[in-house]
Amino acid sequence: MNPAEARYPYQAPIDAYGNGGFRFADMSHRGSILCLPSGIHAWEATAADALTPESFTRVLGGQPIQFLLLGTGARQVFPSKAVKEAFASAGIGLEPMDTGAAARTYNVLLAEKRAVGAALIAVD
Repeated sequence: MNPAEARYPYQAPIDAYGNGGFRFADMSHRGSILCLPSGIHAWEATAADALTPESFTRVLGGQPIQFLLLGTGARQVFPSKAVKEAFASAGIGLEPMDTGAAARTYNVLLAEKRAVGAALIAVD
């Protein structure tokens, strides 16, 4: 299977992060992930400063969410103007923060059954 097509078909809280990946639903995944209403998807992103609107095609063209938590790695990095404009045009809020904060916030909002997604860049 193409790694970009790998996905867990349900929403699930993030149990752990670090060592280059994530644990969720009694599984582990090496690399970055997109957590969306359609499930948890492998995401090819490795660095926040390399993100473009095309990096978020699955988010911008998928099931509607109120906002996306953007976990930018070990530290908070603000997305480019082009990325911010793509989210504004789609009517989706974008909240950048470090990956740990994004994962914790995603878990809280998921438990509240909010229409939220998370794009999480893996950290070591």
